[in-house]
Amino acid sequence: MSIQVGIIMGSKSDLHIMKDAADVMKEFGIQFEMTVVSAHRTPEKMFEYAKDAASRGLKVIIAGAGGAAHLPGMVASITTLPVIGVPVKSSNSIDGWDSILSILQMPNGIPVATVALNAAKNAGLLAVQILATANADLSAKMQQYKDDLKKKIEESAIDLENYS
Repeated sequence: MSIQVGIIMGSKSDLHIMKDAADVMKEFGIQFEMTVVSAHRTPEKMFEYAKDAASRGLKVIIAGAGGAAHLPGMVASITTLPVIGVPVKSSNSIDGWDSILSILQMPNGIPVATVALNAAKNAGLLAVQILATANADLSAKMQQYKDDLKKKIEESAIDLENYS
Protein backbone atom coordinates (compact mmCIF):
# COMPACT_ATOMS: atom_id res chain seq x y z
CA MET A 1 0.00 0.00 0.00
CA SER A 2 1.34 3.43 -0.88
CA ILE A 3 1.71 6.43 1.38
CA GLN A 4 -1.63 8.25 1.45
CA VAL A 5 -1.23 10.90 4.15
CA GLY A 6 1.47 13.49 4.60
CA ILE A 7 1.94 14.85 8.11
CA ILE A 8 4.03 17.98 8.15
CA MET A 9 4.90 20.48 10.81
CA GLY A 10 6.68 23.79 10.92
CA SER A 11 9.19 22.66 13.54
CA LYS A 12 10.28 19.45 15.27
CA SER A 13 9.06 21.06 18.49
CA ASP A 14 5.51 20.43 17.17
CA LEU A 15 6.07 16.66 17.16
CA HIS A 16 4.63 16.17 20.65
CA ILE A 17 1.29 17.32 19.21
CA MET A 18 1.53 15.98 15.65
CA LYS A 19 2.43 12.44 16.75
CA ASP A 20 -1.25 12.03 17.64
CA ALA A 21 -2.15 12.20 13.93
CA ALA A 22 0.54 9.59 13.20
CA ASP A 23 -0.87 7.36 15.94
CA VAL A 24 -4.30 7.51 14.28
CA MET A 25 -2.76 6.52 10.94
CA LYS A 26 -1.09 3.54 12.62
CA GLU A 27 -4.35 2.56 14.36
CA PHE A 28 -6.21 2.50 11.04
CA GLY A 29 -3.37 0.91 9.07
CA ILE A 30 -2.84 3.91 6.80
CA GLN A 31 0.61 4.50 5.35
CA PHE A 32 1.92 8.00 6.07
CA GLU A 33 5.01 10.12 5.93
CA MET A 34 6.05 12.75 8.45
CA THR A 35 8.56 15.57 8.14
CA VAL A 36 9.36 19.15 9.05
CA VAL A 37 8.48 21.74 6.41
CA SER A 38 8.65 25.39 7.42
CA ALA A 39 6.74 28.00 5.44
CA HIS A 40 9.11 30.69 6.70
CA ARG A 41 12.48 28.96 7.02
CA THR A 42 12.32 26.48 4.13
CA PRO A 43 9.81 27.95 1.66
CA GLU A 44 11.36 26.18 -1.33
CA LYS A 45 11.00 22.81 0.41
CA MET A 46 7.39 23.67 1.31
CA PHE A 47 6.62 24.59 -2.28
CA GLU A 48 8.15 21.38 -3.66
CA TYR A 49 6.45 19.25 -1.03
CA ALA A 50 3.01 20.67 -1.82
CA LYS A 51 3.54 20.71 -5.58
CA ASP A 52 4.65 17.06 -5.73
CA ALA A 53 2.35 15.59 -3.05
CA ALA A 54 -0.45 14.38 -5.34
CA SER A 55 1.93 12.91 -7.93
CA ARG A 56 3.62 10.96 -5.12
CA GLY A 57 0.27 9.39 -4.23
CA LEU A 58 -0.74 11.43 -1.21
CA LYS A 59 -4.48 11.92 -0.78
CA VAL A 60 -4.54 14.20 2.28
CA ILE A 61 -2.05 16.51 3.99
CA ILE A 62 -2.15 17.27 7.69
CA ALA A 63 -0.16 20.42 8.46
CA GLY A 64 0.55 21.59 11.98
CA ALA A 65 2.01 24.96 12.81
CA GLY A 66 2.33 27.35 15.71
CA GLY A 67 2.72 31.10 15.96
CA ALA A 68 1.95 32.78 12.64
CA ALA A 69 1.02 29.28 11.34
CA HIS A 70 1.20 29.94 7.61
CA LEU A 71 2.16 26.37 6.68
CA PRO A 72 -1.34 24.87 6.19
CA GLY A 73 -2.62 27.78 4.12
CA MET A 74 0.47 28.09 1.98
CA VAL A 75 0.43 24.34 1.27
CA ALA A 76 -3.29 24.55 0.42
CA SER A 77 -2.56 27.37 -2.01
CA ILE A 78 -0.19 25.10 -3.97
CA THR A 79 -1.88 21.69 -3.95
CA THR A 80 -5.34 20.46 -4.95
CA LEU A 81 -5.30 17.90 -2.12
CA PRO A 82 -7.37 18.45 1.01
CA VAL A 83 -5.28 20.10 3.72
CA ILE A 84 -6.15 19.77 7.39
CA GLY A 85 -4.60 22.44 9.57
CA VAL A 86 -3.63 21.82 13.18
CA PRO A 87 -3.06 25.02 15.14
CA VAL A 88 -0.28 24.37 17.65
CA LYS A 89 0.16 26.33 20.87
CA SER A 90 3.88 26.95 20.62
CA SER A 91 6.37 28.71 22.86
CA ASN A 92 6.02 31.95 20.87
CA SER A 93 2.24 31.69 20.63
CA ILE A 94 -0.38 34.05 22.01
CA ASP A 95 -2.26 31.29 23.86
CA GLY A 96 -2.66 29.59 20.47
CA TRP A 97 -5.02 32.25 19.11
CA ASP A 98 -2.51 33.44 16.54
CA SER A 99 -2.19 29.89 15.22
CA ILE A 100 -5.94 29.27 15.21
CA LEU A 101 -6.74 32.48 13.37
CA SER A 102 -3.86 32.12 10.89
CA ILE A 103 -5.18 28.72 9.81
CA LEU A 104 -8.91 29.37 10.17
CA GLN A 105 -9.16 32.72 8.40
CA MET A 106 -8.23 31.59 4.90
CA PRO A 107 -9.49 33.62 1.94
CA ASN A 108 -12.21 32.20 -0.28
CA GLY A 109 -10.76 29.82 -2.82
CA ILE A 110 -8.05 28.39 -0.54
CA PRO A 111 -9.88 26.15 1.95
CA VAL A 112 -8.11 24.57 4.91
CA ALA A 113 -10.05 22.27 7.22
CA THR A 114 -9.10 23.43 10.70
CA VAL A 115 -9.30 21.41 13.90
CA ALA A 116 -9.10 22.63 17.47
CA LEU A 117 -5.89 23.84 19.10
CA ASN A 118 -3.42 20.93 19.47
CA ALA A 119 -6.05 18.50 18.11
CA ALA A 120 -3.82 16.46 15.80
CA LYS A 121 -5.82 13.35 16.74
CA ASN A 122 -8.95 14.92 15.24
CA ALA A 123 -6.94 15.86 12.15
CA GLY A 124 -5.94 12.23 11.82
CA LEU A 125 -9.51 11.06 12.22
CA LEU A 126 -10.72 13.58 9.63
CA ALA A 127 -8.07 12.31 7.21
CA VAL A 128 -9.34 8.76 7.80
CA GLN A 129 -12.91 9.89 7.09
CA ILE A 130 -11.80 11.58 3.86
CA LEU A 131 -9.99 8.42 2.72
CA ALA A 132 -12.94 6.26 3.80
CA THR A 133 -15.22 7.93 1.24
CA ALA A 134 -13.46 5.81 -1.41
CA ASN A 135 -12.58 2.75 0.70
CA ALA A 136 -15.31 0.47 2.10
CA ASP A 137 -12.93 -1.35 4.46
CA LEU A 138 -11.70 1.91 5.94
CA SER A 139 -15.29 3.13 6.23
CA ALA A 140 -16.17 0.00 8.21
CA LYS A 141 -13.17 0.58 10.51
CA MET A 142 -14.29 4.16 11.09
CA GLN A 143 -17.81 2.98 11.90
CA GLN A 144 -16.38 0.50 14.39
CA TYR A 145 -14.27 3.27 15.93
CA LYS A 146 -17.38 5.43 16.40
CA ASP A 147 -19.37 2.48 17.76
CA ASP A 148 -16.58 1.85 20.28
CA LEU A 149 -16.70 5.51 21.37
CA LYS A 150 -20.44 5.22 21.91
CA LYS A 151 -19.99 2.02 23.90
CA LYS A 152 -17.38 3.64 26.15
CA ILE A 153 -19.72 6.53 26.92
CA GLU A 154 -22.62 4.19 27.63
CA GLU A 155 -20.41 2.16 29.98
CA SER A 156 -19.25 5.34 31.70
CA ALA A 157 -22.85 6.42 32.21
CA ILE A 158 -23.72 3.07 33.79
CA ASP A 159 -20.67 3.28 36.07
CA LEU A 160 -21.64 6.78 37.16
CA GLU A 161 -25.31 5.90 37.67
CA ASN A 162 -24.30 2.93 39.83
CA TYR A 163 -21.91 5.06 41.89
CA SER A 164 -24.54 6.37 44.29
